[in-house]
Amino acid sequence: MTDLNVRQRPVAHRLSEPPGGPGSGWVARFQSWRRTTGPAAILFAIPIVLIFAYFSWGPIVQGLLMSLQKTNLVGPAEWVGIDNFSYVLSDPLLPTAALNTAWFALLALIVGFPAPIFLAVFMNELKKSGWIYSVLAYLPAVVPPVAAILLWKIFYDPGATGIFNTILGVVGLGPFPWLNSTVMAMPSIVIEATWAGAGSTAIIYLAALTSVQTDLYEAAEIDGAGIWRKVWNITVPQLRSIILVMMLLQLIGTFQLFTEPWLFTGGGPDNATLTIMLMVYQYAFVNGDFGAAAALSLVLAVFLCVLSGLYQMATKRWGD
Repeated sequence: MTDLNVRQRPVAHRLSEPPGGPGSGWVARFQSWRRTTGPAAILFAIPIVLIFAYFSWGPIVQGLLMSLQKTNLVGPAEWVGIDNFSYVLSDPLLPTAALNTAWFALLALIVGFPAPIFLAVFMNELKKSGWIYSVLAYLPAVVPPVAAILLWKIFYDPGATGIFNTILGVVGLGPFPWLNSTVMAMPSIVIEATWAGAGSTAIIYLAALTSVQTDLYEAAEIDGAGIWRKVWNITVPQLRSIILVMMLLQLIGTFQLFTEPWLFTGGGPDNATLTIMLMVYQYAFVNGDFGAAAALSLVLAVFLCVLSGLYQMATKRWGD
């Protein structure tokens, strides 16, 4: 009986080894992959990857090369190394543009970021007629941005007969200079940007609210909790992951502000709405220096990468 057990151990040991010796498992998997659709999948994927690399990474590489050149895209390019970066970083208007961009981002975070959350909660509470408010909330996103900005520019007429000034004049306020004031120009742009983007963002939050457990709201109502306590103690914690993502996307988007100040004020009055992207536009299409524009764009891209990394580290614990 003992001899039989001794003789069976090497057999069991040999059965546990892959046939063909060490590494034969990889060979078998490779042969199985080759006999199936593996090679065909690679052949189909290669054109897609090349097209994606050409249209996505191609401009990035070209921008990196252009940031080291002095070119107007017409004449021959001249390699200048890091002189473009020294030029844009020493521009006396850069601190003003950076502060204006940061000021817009802060105002948009305070005023514009909570608005879609409350709008989504409001539409979620209206079970029967909520779809009507969803359509009305998303309507600004359907309007072309240029048309919407030009329409709001009429609303912001600083005269006493302007639409907003006429409405506020009913309660004895105004008239306000709106876009003609160095103090009110940027908040006015924030109000329009909030109106334009709150609806589409609210739809995202509204979809996320469907994952919140309804029994939590029922238990809170039994305990006598009001709408604000339910939002703060139930809705916000349940949506914290999507809130963190949307906040990061808003920060990235606000630091790339261009359309609104360009169409509203052109950077004025007195450079009160000059942003970094407006400086990029002026370098490229006003001064004809595409190398400097690419250098400033690269500086902004690096800043946003660093900001995103710091944001992820700062919010990782709360997001978990």
